[in-house]
Amino acid sequence: MSNIIYNLFDREVHPPYLSPDYKSTILRAPSKPLIPLKQSLSELSGPIFGDFNLGEFDHDLTKNAINNGEPLGERIVVHGKVMNENGKPIPNTLIEIWQANAAGRYVHKVDQHAAPLDPNFLGAGRCMTDAEGNYKFYTIKPGAYPWGNHFNAWRPNHIHFSLFGANITNRLVTQMYFPGDPLLQYDPIFLGVPPKGRELLISSFDLSITEPSFALGYRFDFVLRGNNATPFEKQ
Repeated sequence: MSNIIYNLFDREVHPPYLSPDYKSTILRAPSKPLIPLKQSLSELSGPIFGDFNLGEFDHDLTKNAINNGEPLGERIVVHGKVMNENGKPIPNTLIEIWQANAAGRYVHKVDQHAAPLDPNFLGAGRCMTDAEGNYKFYTIKPGAYPWGNHFNAWRPNHIHFSLFGANITNRLVTQMYFPGDPLLQYDPIFLGVPPKGRELLISSFDLSITEPSFALGYRFDFVLRGNNATPFEKQ
């Protein structure tokens, strides 16, 4: 089954709309029951991403910047598999990522963190899963950054992921964290996820994908439903 379907009622895995310690959820969480909307023909029929055209370096954030220089920071390889609850691979899934640079700065006008921008790093990429549901990105390990949620608040190192299924209505948005990050225990966004789901958001170091003298490897799999479904951000 190629569609991405989530278990919306798995309270043991997915974060709630309202997490008071994550202050912005107080303003955006719904105060009334949600109203389900029927899907129209256009939502059910497209757009389809199976024939999506990708650039040569769309998956390589160390090379897809406008400039030709090397970005600063620790090079990493992030790979994994997209699958259903039975371990069946999900091919032709469009995956997009975005992240801060090694200094903890996003290429966005809203980001006013007093950290340097990297002219050789845009912080965004995309790829398509292959026939076995596999994906791979080359990038730079993102830095931590202050975010103003509370006194001395810092976001852990993380990469944002967006997954599209057979069409644009089937989407999962989540964050990948790194093992051993000391900031995880202080982060309201991470702690807003039920305990069972938190471990599913932490990547694992993978020596088998690590490239000698070039980049450390991390594995981050996606399970799209069931008891071990990857926690997603409720939009």
